[in-house]
Amino acid sequence: MYRSHVLVCGGTGCTSSNSEQIIEALNQEIAAKGLQKEVNVVRTGCFGLCALGPIMIVYPEGCFYSMVKVEDIPEIVEEHLLKGRIVTRLLYQETVKEDTIKSLNHTPFYEKQRRVALRNCGVINPEIIDEYIAMDGYAALGKVVTEMTPDEVIKVILDSGLRGRGGAGFPTGRKWAMAAANKADQKYVCCNADEGDPGAFMDRSVLEGDPHALLEAMAIAGYAIGASQGYIYVRAEYPIAVKRLQIALDQAHEYGLLGKNIFDSGFDFDIGLRLGAGAFVCGEETALMTSIEGKRGEPHPRPPYPAVKGLYGKPTILNNVETYANIAQIILNGADWFRSMGTEKSAGTKVFALGGKINHTGLVEVPMGTTLREIVEEIGGGIPGGKKFKAAQTGGPSGGCIPASHLDIKIDYDNLLEIGSMMGSGGLIVMDESTCMVDIAKFFLEFTVDESCGKCTPCRIGTKRLLEMLDKITKGEGTMEDIDKLEELCYYIKDNALCGLGQTAPNPVLSTLRFFRDEYEAHVKEHRCPAGVCKSLLRYVIVADKCRGCTACARVCPVGAISGTVKNPHTIDTQKCIKCGACMEKCKFDAIIKE
Repeated sequence: MYRSHVLVCGGTGCTSSNSEQIIEALNQEIAAKGLQKEVNVVRTGCFGLCALGPIMIVYPEGCFYSMVKVEDIPEIVEEHLLKGRIVTRLLYQETVKEDTIKSLNHTPFYEKQRRVALRNCGVINPEIIDEYIAMDGYAALGKVVTEMTPDEVIKVILDSGLRGRGGAGFPTGRKWAMAAANKADQKYVCCNADEGDPGAFMDRSVLEGDPHALLEAMAIAGYAIGASQGYIYVRAEYPIAVKRLQIALDQAHEYGLLGKNIFDSGFDFDIGLRLGAGAFVCGEETALMTSIEGKRGEPHPRPPYPAVKGLYGKPTILNNVETYANIAQIILNGADWFRSMGTEKSAGTKVFALGGKINHTGLVEVPMGTTLREIVEEIGGGIPGGKKFKAAQTGGPSGGCIPASHLDIKIDYDNLLEIGSMMGSGGLIVMDESTCMVDIAKFFLEFTVDESCGKCTPCRIGTKRLLEMLDKITKGEGTMEDIDKLEELCYYIKDNALCGLGQTAPNPVLSTLRFFRDEYEAHVKEHRCPAGVCKSLLRYVIVADKCRGCTACARVCPVGAISGTVKNPHTIDTQKCIKCGACMEKCKFDAIIKE
């Protein structure tokens, strides 16, 4: 029986900050002090507060150590684990109150969260099936195959109001019901773990922190629709997730929780792993299934929908990782429990990857209907450097920007669609006043153009033309007619592209045009980038009254564009200036500004 448990984040973020070396150092120090039988080191998934990684929590005290370094380990083991003295300098300060340690759940980052899909992430060792079982793992599968009919399972999912967490929010129960209604000698259950949106890492974190939740849910889905085979399509760029999924699959087979005659019920179900090469278009369901079949990942027209004719021409359901992560909890706790969270039309919680210009980057799970302000200012800790919130991008390249005027919007599927954005998989990128919205639209278009499969002309050619017009505008060469053409082409692509990815590709342009049209017009009419981002429109100027003539700027300029004498104001030759910004960074007197 251990007296202390040390939980160390083993997710991708913390691993990149040396958490594996921290775990190794911990085990060595614990062994050196003879504490192996008293202290248990647990490698977990993501805790969520990625900005403070590597993260370590020591129980039973609940001490939350943040930004831990390998060199801190001897002190933690000696002082805390051996002598019982908390190393206060390493504590996450939000957990310290009047010389006592308060619950992590009562810190601003966690207080408004409700962890359902992430319930086991940062809590259990994802590579040990017994720890998942100890948290009621596979109890839902056992209940389903021994006590419920397939129709009863589908009814619970329908009644719960669960909507797909990977895109437009199609009701999960309806999708399952459609597949169940189609008779076939073989059906399939697929999982979309090909998370391709820039800044999104929700599904990856679930796979790394709680892989058995996915396996259990897919088996439940297989029972509900009459399928005996499942496939997880995961990108090879997620090595930790792939490794833990394979370990989980091996363990589930060993325990008889996958394969033949599960729970002695006569139900057979197995799951295979398929690795994707990182093509964004393979996040679209028909392209994903084509890729699983070993063909080039390209979308197909719908109907017929996959529930009628999907993988290998058989009825197939496809949900993403987060959608599946809710299934077992709904079965165990009931549809009403799930509906008690969220809004009437968007039940439950949503996981967001919070990134960009925000103090607390990380993974958050909040009830649907939580306002953007609560996420940004309370959970996310606000904007760094005292700057103002400007916009948030949801839904990645398929989504849109939410401006400051909608900071109090309640986030759910319908509200986001109403203002020209969408939920998407859950990436939420925060932008401050230093962000150029035309440049942001251009960034997402560059991504879409690069990732287009090229099958349909509206996407292959149309997005390329959009990008060319945006490039022209950011260089100060655009006209007001270009802005009109930009908008017209956006709607044409939306109406004529083959798949959902092509149809939503113009969304970042349309939403920035809708809420930040004045920025487009400033680029065109005034040849000026209000945010000072677009290089072609920038001009660095030295304010004579502030310049002390220290010569630091002249010495750092790589092209010799700055001239002046010691203790006298300097000047910048705009013809020579390459707009690298080195002079502005070097100036200690704020004498250099961007115009």
